[in-house]
Amino acid sequence: MRHTRIALSAALGAALAASLGAVPASAATAPEAGPSYAAYEGSKEDRKATEAFFKAVVKSVAEKRKANPAARVITVTYNASGAPTYRAQIARSTHIWNSSVSNIRLQEGANPSFRYYEGNDSRGSYASTDGRGRGYIFLDHRQNQQYNSYRVTSHETGHVLGLPDNYRGPCSELMSGGGAGTSCTNATPNAAERNRVNALWARGLAGALKQVS
Repeated sequence: MRHTRIALSAALGAALAASLGAVPASAATAPEAGPSYAAYEGSKEDRKATEAFFKAVVKSVAEKRKANPAARVITVTYNASGAPTYRAQIARSTHIWNSSVSNIRLQEGANPSFRYYEGNDSRGSYASTDGRGRGYIFLDHRQNQQYNSYRVTSHETGHVLGLPDNYRGPCSELMSGGGAGTSCTNATPNAAERNRVNALWARGLAGALKQVS
């Protein structure tokens, strides 16, 4: 489990587009978001990466929900066709998050706000956006063999909902990711993480938009 990634280029400051549906060149290899990536958890670049992905998801949802901006529970759709090996893990991650938070709901559907892909990448699994509104979660095969695959998927999905990495945290903290070691199998966010996601998406879409304005 690695940090959220974002291309460190002029695109970082560009307006994020509404759709997150771009398909990488190959689902068998890690899609490249740009020439440079955030390198350290907790760094300025890492924080910007997580914020950018969250903003992209929020703005994608906003575009689709203009007719009902005051909805208290927001539905974020995803497409998992690019990660067939991890169908069970993605479904479990969706169930975990939907059972853990009350202000947002994940579901697979058309016109997705983000996509899952799988393949091989020495950098591991990650959530990525290129700063132009295109985002995805990439699940690395080797890492999913070394670490609990359900934890990896649930961790990366946490980035979509606005949570940053905290590799120094304990196993009970989902966003501690690989920092808790290969023996950690916890795939459920703790109370602080659940509260943070609910706070980010409080007051429905209007509240989430306020977070990124």
